[in-house]
Amino acid sequence: MEACFPCFGPRKKKVPPPPAEATSGDPPHRHDVAAAARTFSFEELAAATRSFGEDRLVAGKEPCMYQGHLKSVNQVVAMKQQHLVDHPESTEQRSSEFLARVLMLNALRHPNLVNLIGFCADGSHRILVHEYMPLGSLEDHLHADPSADKARLDWSTRMNIAAGVARGLEYLHDKGVAYRCLTSSDILLQDGDGYHYPKLSQYGLAKVRQFIEDPGEARAFARTTFGTLAPDTMITGKVSMAADVYSFGVVLLEMITGRMAFNHSAAGAEEDRCLLGWARPLLQDRAEFRRMADPALQGRYPSMDLEETLAVASMCIQQDPAMRSPISAVVTALARLAYDQAQEPHGHLS
Repeated sequence: MEACFPCFGPRKKKVPPPPAEATSGDPPHRHDVAAAARTFSFEELAAATRSFGEDRLVAGKEPCMYQGHLKSVNQVVAMKQQHLVDHPESTEQRSSEFLARVLMLNALRHPNLVNLIGFCADGSHRILVHEYMPLGSLEDHLHADPSADKARLDWSTRMNIAAGVARGLEYLHDKGVAYRCLTSSDILLQDGDGYHYPKLSQYGLAKVRQFIEDPGEARAFARTTFGTLAPDTMITGKVSMAADVYSFGVVLLEMITGRMAFNHSAAGAEEDRCLLGWARPLLQDRAEFRRMADPALQGRYPSMDLEETLAVASMCIQQDPAMRSPISAVVTALARLAYDQAQEPHGHLS
């Protein structure tokens, strides 16, 4: 650990506990998983969303996502329409794929994952029902219009979010699951006792070593994740744990700098629009670290913590997958950086 992050020393800081309702532990047996996921009728879900009206659509990158209050569980939930089984010859295959997806998602239970509540396989409808996260995504809070009704995240909140995301990834990797590409829009926030608890959306999950085989899908995926997608995944199409670490490093830099991974609307050279193109030269010069801090923080962060967090990010975004830090080391490092703002005053860079 010290070899990867030599500047880290022991810390004693309070880290917010996980949400009380979340559970962890080994996933249940396949037979038990199927019984654990609740089943909902299409009629019940339609009633909760006013027949999936536009006013119930959830803003974000996921299409066909709705929110509504389900009386049977007395809870506001998010509902993701998967597809319609509209051709008799495809019914068996699509039903099998959907069931496999339900089984995988329901077997994953961790405080930093959005939990699957149930599903609908009623007639031709295939719908996943998840926890609803009313605070939106990390992307919303980092890159919202300054005039929008979104509170800016302070340094300690960003570090606690980063630590929680890393713990969620570590759990997934232990279960042989990875993201196709983790982005700040995949990190959803839950409020509790004044903290912002991060939870990873389950919609980007895939089995480790899975390939993005369809050429059209691969091109669209690379286009929508440009700036965050690991170069090895871009070349091979293969999902991997090392690629997750790379994407996490980009998201961590977003939290540090307040910059988008790739700003499509920005003018100028690609280096000015791409976060990594801008950040890599600065990471080579300690004297430039101050320039990398998000101006919205107004200097309210410990200078040593900034340096250490940049060291973590730098070890994650190595071009060579073999050189990237394992997620377990990232978890250990960020656990030392996460703290309750009330426990320690913020310093300023000199």
